[in-house]
Amino acid sequence: MPTLKSNGIRLAYETAGDPKDVPILLIMGLGMQLIAWPDDFVEGLVDQGFYVIRFDNRDCGESTKFDHAGTPNLWLTYLKSLVHWPIRAAYTLDDMAEDARGVLRALGVAKAHVVGASMGGMIAQIMAAKYPERILSLTAIMSSSGRRGLPGPTREARAVLMRRPRNARDMESIIEHTANIYRVIGSPAYPTPERHLRANIARAMRRNVSGAGVARQMVAVAAAGDLSPRLGGISVPTLVIHGAADPLVPVACGIDVARRIAGSRLEIIEGMGHDLPDQLIERLLALIDAHAHGKMEADPTPRLFEKQ
Repeated sequence: MPTLKSNGIRLAYETAGDPKDVPILLIMGLGMQLIAWPDDFVEGLVDQGFYVIRFDNRDCGESTKFDHAGTPNLWLTYLKSLVHWPIRAAYTLDDMAEDARGVLRALGVAKAHVVGASMGGMIAQIMAAKYPERILSLTAIMSSSGRRGLPGPTREARAVLMRRPRNARDMESIIEHTANIYRVIGSPAYPTPERHLRANIARAMRRNVSGAGVARQMVAVAAAGDLSPRLGGISVPTLVIHGAADPLVPVACGIDVARRIAGSRLEIIEGMGHDLPDQLIERLLALIDAHAHGKMEADPTPRLFEKQ
């Protein structure tokens, strides 16, 4: 897979579609590689006339790893966040936003629509706040501002993320551990078939998995703190999409993001959790297409999409 230099590191990337078409940059979430964007989703964007750019965030997939920074203590980080103590991170979400901007620069893209999922949505928010001249539109999916007072993960979701595989050296043990995470945080109304779930996990593991990298990204999210003061300065057209059944980043977080970005549009999907299920790809594509082409009216009032 090709790599490019951005912000002093190497990032693996992949493009799809005609470079002459309108660019759209996809930023994935915590520990998720570029292949986590469903193929049908990427192909759908290409069919809509977009030049799709996706990449592995730092410390993930085939991009530069920060193993020299060591593996952080996640429980200590969590306790520090509860009492508002400073959290030291190997890098920040601002660094990751610089990485993403560097991807566009390296590919000669002046402006792009930006779509971020989960942590990727937070990175996209920072990009829109700092570099509006590079952003055609912002779409934040299942994301948050990190504002104090917003609800956090359910007890079950937090617990499953903190667990470790029974045998960290055994492939089947790691696959089962990861599959259990997705079972907990996934969409209850749109479950992923077990065979497909395990195949996707195995594919990611064969490509490249870094447990320590995921931990360092988690610390970067915790250290980012409250992004809400920056959201008021976002002026680019913004679409917020969130699942009503998200146990990891509760829907209140998406509602808060939409309320703090002037002129944003909020779409809530009933039965959607913290994933991108195949059954919702057409709905997501329709929303992004309408948003990118200016066919949506600004409205931070939740619009509920129910299972058909």
